[in-house]
Amino acid sequence: MVTAVVLITTESERVQETAQAMLEVEGVTEVYSVTGPHDLVAMVRLTDFERLADVVPERLAQVPGVSRTETMVAFRCYSNYDLDRVWSLGFEEE
Repeated sequence: MVTAVVLITTESERVQETAQAMLEVEGVTEVYSVTGPHDLVAMVRLTDFERLADVVPERLAQVPGVSRTETMVAFRCYSNYDLDRVWSLGFEEE
């Protein structure tokens, strides 16, 4: 599995519409609106690098409203999220 973090700059009036359109792109699992120099961050998860080479420049970068993208490919994942989910199975939050 290949995970990429794509930083996206959009036309200012099209942030929400651009984010929604990105969710339709293969491999995009989440899109966050963020503060700072970028408007959106998209998490892309695909089975191989070749698909990533197609999806980012040919699909994500072509979504209407996108001005610029910057992609970072993850080497490893360090997360408490999955571990927390496993340990909380069977327990309900109060």
